[in-house]
Amino acid sequence: MNLLIRLLMVGTYAFFRPKLELSESGRISLRVLPNDLDLNFHMNNGRFLSVMDLGRVDLIIRLGAFKTLSSNGWYPVIGAIHTSFRRSLYLFQKYDIVTHIVGWDEKWIYVSQRIERDGHEVATAVMKTLFMSEDGKVATDDIARALGEPGESASIPQEVLSLMKGGR
Repeated sequence: MNLLIRLLMVGTYAFFRPKLELSESGRISLRVLPNDLDLNFHMNNGRFLSVMDLGRVDLIIRLGAFKTLSSNGWYPVIGAIHTSFRRSLYLFQKYDIVTHIVGWDEKWIYVSQRIERDGHEVATAVMKTLFMSEDGKVATDDIARALGEPGESASIPQEVLSLMKGGR
Protein backbone atom coordinates (compact mmCIF):
# COMPACT_ATOMS: atom_id res chain seq x y z
CA MET A 1 0.00 0.00 0.00
CA ASN A 2 1.37 3.36 -1.03
CA LEU A 3 2.11 5.98 1.64
CA LEU A 4 -0.39 8.33 0.00
CA ILE A 5 -3.17 5.81 0.57
CA ARG A 6 -2.13 5.54 4.23
CA LEU A 7 -2.19 9.34 4.48
CA LEU A 8 -5.74 9.44 3.13
CA MET A 9 -6.82 6.67 5.50
CA VAL A 10 -5.18 8.19 8.60
CA GLY A 11 -6.41 11.68 7.72
CA THR A 12 -9.99 10.57 7.10
CA TYR A 13 -10.12 8.37 10.18
CA ALA A 14 -8.73 11.20 12.37
CA PHE A 15 -11.82 13.34 11.69
CA PHE A 16 -13.99 10.65 13.32
CA ARG A 17 -11.76 9.96 16.32
CA PRO A 18 -12.09 11.81 19.63
CA LYS A 19 -10.69 15.33 19.74
CA LEU A 20 -7.53 15.92 21.74
CA GLU A 21 -6.33 18.71 23.99
CA LEU A 22 -2.92 20.23 23.30
CA SER A 23 -1.45 18.49 26.34
CA GLU A 24 -2.60 15.04 25.14
CA SER A 25 -0.75 12.57 22.94
CA GLY A 26 -2.12 11.20 19.71
CA ARG A 27 -1.78 7.50 18.93
CA ILE A 28 -2.26 5.66 15.66
CA SER A 29 -1.77 1.99 14.85
CA LEU A 30 -0.23 0.77 11.62
CA ARG A 31 1.22 -2.42 10.21
CA VAL A 32 4.53 -3.02 8.39
CA LEU A 33 3.76 -3.56 4.70
CA PRO A 34 5.97 -5.08 1.99
CA ASN A 35 6.93 -1.68 0.53
CA ASP A 36 8.18 -0.59 3.98
CA LEU A 37 11.00 -3.16 3.91
CA ASP A 38 14.63 -2.70 2.99
CA LEU A 39 17.19 -5.27 1.83
CA ASN A 40 17.44 -6.63 5.39
CA PHE A 41 13.69 -7.38 5.34
CA HIS A 42 12.89 -5.01 8.17
CA MET A 43 11.28 -1.58 8.04
CA ASN A 44 13.57 0.90 6.33
CA ASN A 45 14.95 3.68 8.57
CA GLY A 46 13.64 6.30 6.16
CA ARG A 47 10.17 4.78 6.32
CA PHE A 48 10.12 5.33 10.09
CA LEU A 49 10.35 9.07 9.43
CA SER A 50 7.68 8.89 6.72
CA VAL A 51 5.15 7.11 8.92
CA MET A 52 5.88 9.57 11.72
CA ASP A 53 4.48 12.22 9.36
CA LEU A 54 1.20 10.32 9.57
CA GLY A 55 1.24 10.58 13.35
CA ARG A 56 1.64 14.35 13.10
CA VAL A 57 -1.22 14.60 10.58
CA ASP A 58 -3.47 12.65 12.96
CA LEU A 59 -2.52 14.93 15.84
CA ILE A 60 -3.16 18.16 13.89
CA ILE A 61 -6.59 16.97 12.80
CA ARG A 62 -7.57 15.67 16.24
CA LEU A 63 -6.47 18.93 17.86
CA GLY A 64 -9.02 20.64 15.61
CA ALA A 65 -6.39 22.77 13.87
CA PHE A 66 -6.59 21.37 10.34
CA LYS A 67 -9.24 23.79 9.09
CA THR A 68 -7.42 26.86 10.45
CA LEU A 69 -4.04 25.72 9.12
CA SER A 70 -5.32 24.88 5.66
CA SER A 71 -7.57 27.96 5.32
CA ASN A 72 -4.59 30.17 6.16
CA GLY A 73 -2.27 28.28 3.80
CA TRP A 74 0.03 27.33 6.69
CA TYR A 75 2.15 24.22 6.27
CA PRO A 76 4.71 22.59 8.59
CA VAL A 77 8.44 22.45 7.85
CA ILE A 78 10.87 20.35 9.89
CA GLY A 79 13.94 22.28 11.04
CA ALA A 80 15.76 19.44 12.76
CA ILE A 81 15.08 15.89 13.87
CA HIS A 82 16.94 13.54 16.17
CA THR A 83 15.98 9.89 15.80
CA SER A 84 17.03 6.82 17.79
CA PHE A 85 16.33 3.27 16.68
CA ARG A 86 16.16 0.51 19.30
CA ARG A 87 14.42 -2.44 17.66
CA SER A 88 13.45 -3.63 14.21
CA LEU A 89 9.98 -3.97 12.76
CA TYR A 90 9.30 -6.89 10.43
CA LEU A 91 6.70 -7.64 7.79
CA PHE A 92 3.09 -7.39 8.99
CA GLN A 93 4.01 -6.47 12.57
CA LYS A 94 1.59 -4.02 14.15
CA TYR A 95 3.01 -0.90 15.77
CA ASP A 96 1.78 2.34 17.31
CA ILE A 97 2.99 5.88 16.74
CA VAL A 98 2.58 8.18 19.74
CA THR A 99 2.88 11.91 19.01
CA HIS A 100 3.10 14.70 21.57
CA ILE A 101 3.76 18.44 21.41
CA VAL A 102 6.50 19.13 23.95
CA GLY A 103 6.25 22.92 23.75
CA TRP A 104 7.23 25.93 21.70
CA ASP A 105 9.34 29.04 21.78
CA GLU A 106 9.22 32.21 19.68
CA LYS A 107 10.23 30.30 16.51
CA TRP A 108 9.94 26.52 16.92
CA ILE A 109 7.34 23.97 17.96
CA TYR A 110 8.96 20.89 19.56
CA VAL A 111 7.35 17.52 18.96
CA SER A 112 8.26 14.08 20.31
CA GLN A 113 7.25 10.84 18.67
CA ARG A 114 7.62 7.26 19.75
CA ILE A 115 7.04 4.06 17.82
CA GLU A 116 6.02 1.14 20.02
CA ARG A 117 5.39 -2.54 19.40
CA ASP A 118 3.82 -4.73 22.08
CA GLY A 119 4.56 -2.08 24.71
CA HIS A 120 8.26 -1.86 23.78
CA GLU A 121 9.92 1.24 22.40
CA VAL A 122 11.10 0.67 18.82
CA ALA A 123 12.18 4.18 17.81
CA THR A 124 11.96 7.73 19.11
CA ALA A 125 12.23 11.09 17.45
CA VAL A 126 12.36 14.64 18.72
CA MET A 127 11.94 17.41 16.20
CA LYS A 128 11.57 21.12 15.90
CA THR A 129 9.17 22.40 13.32
CA LEU A 130 7.72 25.68 12.24
CA PHE A 131 4.87 26.67 10.00
CA MET A 132 5.26 28.61 6.79
CA SER A 133 2.88 30.48 4.54
CA GLU A 134 3.38 32.20 1.22
CA ASP A 135 4.28 35.30 3.29
CA GLY A 136 7.03 33.49 5.24
CA LYS A 137 7.25 32.07 8.75
CA VAL A 138 4.09 31.99 10.85
CA ALA A 139 4.49 33.17 14.46
CA THR A 140 4.22 30.36 16.98
CA ASP A 141 1.75 32.49 18.95
CA ASP A 142 -0.59 32.33 15.93
CA ILE A 143 -0.12 28.57 15.68
CA ALA A 144 -0.73 28.14 19.42
CA ARG A 145 -3.99 30.09 19.16
CA ALA A 146 -5.00 27.90 16.19
CA LEU A 147 -4.37 24.88 18.41
CA GLY A 148 -6.57 26.39 21.14
CA GLU A 149 -3.74 27.49 23.43
CA PRO A 150 -3.76 31.26 24.00
CA GLY A 151 -0.98 31.19 26.61
CA GLU A 152 2.74 30.64 26.47
CA SER A 153 4.29 27.21 26.31
CA ALA A 154 5.54 25.48 29.40
CA SER A 155 9.31 25.35 29.56
CA ILE A 156 10.88 22.99 27.05
CA PRO A 157 13.01 20.28 28.71
CA GLN A 158 16.75 20.96 28.45
CA GLU A 159 17.40 17.51 26.93
CA VAL A 160 15.08 18.41 24.04
CA LEU A 161 16.82 21.74 23.49
CA SER A 162 20.22 20.04 23.61
CA LEU A 163 19.20 17.58 20.87
CA MET A 164 17.93 20.42 18.69
CA LYS A 165 20.97 22.73 18.85
CA GLY A 166 21.86 24.38 15.57
CA GLY A 167 19.64 25.32 12.66
CA ARG A 168 18.43 28.49 14.38
